[in-house]
Amino acid sequence: MSGDEVLDPVVDPVLDWLLAGDVAVQYQATRDLLGSETEPLRARIATEGDGAAILAARGADGHWGRGFYQPKWTSTHYTLLELRNLGLPPDEPNARDAVAMVLADQKCLDGGLDPDRRTPRSDVCINGMAVNYCAYFGAETEQLASVIDLVLAQRLPDGGFNCRSNRRAGATHSSVHTTLSVLEGITTYRQTGHRYRLDDLLDAAESSREFLLRHRLYRSEGTGEVIRPEFTRLHHPTRWYYDVLRCLDAFREASFPHDPRMDDALAVIAKRRRSDGRWAAASGYRGQAHVTYPRAGTPNRWVTLVALRVLACYGE
Repeated sequence: MSGDEVLDPVVDPVLDWLLAGDVAVQYQATRDLLGSETEPLRARIATEGDGAAILAARGADGHWGRGFYQPKWTSTHYTLLELRNLGLPPDEPNARDAVAMVLADQKCLDGGLDPDRRTPRSDVCINGMAVNYCAYFGAETEQLASVIDLVLAQRLPDGGFNCRSNRRAGATHSSVHTTLSVLEGITTYRQTGHRYRLDDLLDAAESSREFLLRHRLYRSEGTGEVIRPEFTRLHHPTRWYYDVLRCLDAFREASFPHDPRMDDALAVIAKRRRSDGRWAAASGYRGQAHVTYPRAGTPNRWVTLVALRVLACYGE
């Protein structure tokens, strides 16, 4: 939606409501719904509201929570992902320092990042998310090279990724959760100017999107039935979990054009819009959190913001 477009009367009060929310919501609503880049708003994410509260929770050892991956969702790994998704400025010192620490200390024997550095096998889902926040917060290409190698080595024949592919159980079919996490990481890696194995990553991104589109984002490729009802519910924060809104927003972020196979998922988003023009979130995922979000079933600014920008991108 360009800055010259006029929001319809149903959306106008919703936009006002968004612009009265947390400064991170204000920033992304102004950028994505009004078409204005407002760096002063973005800078305030580090000093006000949820962003400031999360940054203040960093411990004296440089980690959030009890280290790289524990507990969910206040560990360093998930905290950096949450800060990246808030839109915290990429040059924020605490985030950049934590990324450097993670890349220096959490390398597994196979070159990926892993909670247990002594293991020979990393989780590709964790590494997809890590590429996302590490590239965003200024990691050097040389620091990411072994992680990129690990991720690319885990692509499955059906085009996507599965966190079990590098584990003892193995995997023959991709996971929508893992595939989307990797896809988001590739998008940020490209947007931040990294070139190492970029052609291979873009090929993996193409096959990952095709994998998701073959499933119409939430349906069985074989039967057409809904894979899991939870995929059609809308969440914030999504953490590592998949839903159709997160998927469509990732496609939008990558500037991927409309594909008719998105239409079922777009209809799900439109149908979940409340009569007041807003959207509610489903129940959150269990675990500790740095900040409190609206309870399930009540209007949620983040879900509303993401739904509006997805529908604006792909046509309501």
